[in-house]
Amino acid sequence: MMLRLVERVAAAERVDGVLCLPFDLRQKSRFRTRLTDGTEVGVFLDRGHILRDGDCLRAECGRLIRVEAAEESVSTVRSADARQLARVCYHLGNRHVPLQVGDGFARYRHDHVLDAMVQGLGLAVVCEEAPFEPEAGAYGGGHSHAHDHDHGSHEHGHHH
Repeated sequence: MMLRLVERVAAAERVDGVLCLPFDLRQKSRFRTRLTDGTEVGVFLDRGHILRDGDCLRAECGRLIRVEAAEESVSTVRSADARQLARVCYHLGNRHVPLQVGDGFARYRHDHVLDAMVQGLGLAVVCEEAPFEPEAGAYGGGHSHAHDHDHGSHEHGHHH
C-alpha cells in the first residue's frame, strides 16, 4: 500500500524515512515516487511551495518523512572576486535561470550554453553532481508575480 504524504510539518529529530528528490520534483505538489528504503509514496501537498532540503512531511498514518535534496548534474562557478561572481549571477538571473548562491560560488543546472557564457565572462565552470538548492526568489512559494517596476517596451515570457 502506498504511503500518502499530505502535510508539511516542522523539522523533526525523529523521522521514519527519507525522501531524496531532485529540484524538479521538489517544485511539484502531487507526484508518486519512492523513499530511500524503497517504500512507494504519493505526495499530495498544497500547491505553491517548494520542498527544501530538511523539510518534513507527515503521512496520513502519522509517519514523518524528511526531504533531502538529491545530487544532480549542476554547473558550479567559484570565485573569490565578489564583483566578478556578481556579474555572472546578474547574467544568469537575466535569463531567469534558477540559481543557488553561496559563499564564493554560484550553481545552476548544468547547461553547456550557459557554461560557455560564464566562461566568456572570465570564470571557470565545474560540472559536478551536487544537491541543488536554488534561491527562492521568483521560484519560491506563494510568488504572486506582481511587479512594481516598469518593464518598458520589452516583453519576456513567464512560465508558472
